[in-house]
Order: sequence, then C-alpha cells, then structure tokens
Amino acid sequence: MDAADFPATVSMAATIDSGSAWSGTLTSPNGDTVDLGDIGTVYRRRPTQFGVDERMSAPEKAFAYGEARHGFGGVLSALEWGGCLWVNDPAAAVRADYKPVQLAAAAAAGLTIPPTLITSAPHAAYQWAQDLGRPVVYKPLSGVWHADEGRIRALYTSPVTDIADLLDPALARTAHLFQERVAEQFEARAVVVGSDVFTVRIDAAGEEARTDWRRDYDALTYTRITLPDEVASALVELHARLGLVYGAADLICDHTGNWVFLETNQSGEWAWLAEETGIPVAERLADLMEAGPAWTR
Repeated sequence: MDAADFPATVSMAATIDSGSAWSGTLTSPNGDTVDLGDIGTVYRRRPTQFGVDERMSAPEKAFAYGEARHGFGGVLSALEWGGCLWVNDPAAAVRADYKPVQLAAAAAAGLTIPPTLITSAPHAAYQWAQDLGRPVVYKPLSGVWHADEGRIRALYTSPVTDIADLLDPALARTAHLFQERVAEQFEARAVVVGSDVFTVRIDAAGEEARTDWRRDYDALTYTRITLPDEVASALVELHARLGLVYGAADLICDHTGNWVFLETNQSGEWAWLAEETGIPVAERLADLMEAGPAWTR
C-alpha cells in the first residue's frame, strides 16, 4: 500500500479506549480489509504524498493533507505500542535524517568521521577551511533543491576549489555543511539490517564519480567485501542509537586502511547492489518482517 492510496482508494476506521491499543481496519475499494491488530510489521519504503480531492481549494487541500498525515499516519505509527515492528519507525527515521544527529551518534558509537563545520557565517567557514589546511567539500544538509516550478533536483557533494569563495556574503542566507575531503582508496556502502551488515566496495573510474559516486553510475564497479569487526559492530551500534532497524551507510576507506563514516540513509537504496553482488538484503528484511514483534537486535 502507498500512503497516497488514502483516502482516495483506501479507507480506515480505528478506535482506542483506556487500557487498549488502536484497533480497526484498513479497507480497499473492493471491500478487502486488513485488521490493524493483525499487522506485525510495517516496512516503510518511500511512501508518496497523500492524494487529496482536486475539487478542494488550496487551503482545504492543505488542511486535508495535514489531517490525513496526523490521522492515518498517526494511527499506523501508533501500532508500535501494540507490538508492531517498524522498518523504520517514522519518528526515528525523521530524526535520523538530520546529518548533525547522525555525525554525533556515529562519533559516540566509535566511528571515525571527517572534520565537519556547519555554519551560516562566511568568515567562520573561511577561517575553518584555512585552519584545516586540507581539501574541503560542500555537502547539502537535505540533499535536494526544490525549484519554483515544482521540480526536484538532487544536489551532490562538491569540492571547494578556492576557500576564498567561502567569503561570499550569499553564504549567510542559510546553513551549509563543509567537511574535509578524505583521500580515498575506495568507497563502500554498508547495508545494515538488524544486526547484520552487508558491505559493497564501490570503485569509481571517473573524477565526478570519485567526488560523489551518484553522479555517474556507469563509471562504477562493485565488489562484496567484509568490514573489520570493530567497524561493523560500530555501525550496528550507530543504528541502534538512532532507533533504526535498517540503514544504508556510506563509508570511505582511506589509503592507510582507515574507515571513515560519511552518512547513513534510513531508506537508502540496496536493490541494485544486491543485483550486482548477491548481498542477501531482501532475505534478511523478510526474516525481520516475519519475526515482527518477536525480533530483537
């Protein structure tokens, strides 16, 4: 089910009283129903926005969307209190999307992270980069840019070629994240599912892909590898600290063999890596979903 199916093609009736959890049903247009009490696991995989009636005015649409989010979304989120396992819990997923939270949790879990600055002050950015004395990259904090026309464009990691550019007054218009550019031997994506970590080495043939491998998938080759035990354990601990059952973490292995954590995506892609290398992510997710409330990390 997609969240966009509500309320146009899926309806919900749910009740709660003292001493009980939410109960009720989800109903499809043909009358098929799902009892809320029978749901043991919810796998939250990139739901799209609720579809609201186009006959409503703009303020009515905004109100209807908010009511759907807090009503329909709220009841499904509350199934956790009845023992339902979420992959991932919506509240934890929202919090984990904040890169400052991720970096603090990663450092607390014992992972190496790059020196990082978040600022809206041009002189602070310039001074930090000058004091660092090593190459710097810019990374978006949210990952996308929303154009006026309603289009969405991904923003990628970009090198800061001249730190004098950081003195541009326009930098004061919002927050920016800058990090040391780690001299990489190769990058990797580590898919964390429960207490299992499946890691794929990603080698990039082109300069753009070496800066951010998402820029040029055709330049990439993949190899399944095993992380050092201490790194894998720290990644599992990181996701436990963030309240996540699943996450796709991006790492760099530098020329000394040191592993550096960049970020984790609580809904990160994994299917193409499974096709390329055979990592059993789908099987492990199925195991978790089958276990449902009985699963423990």
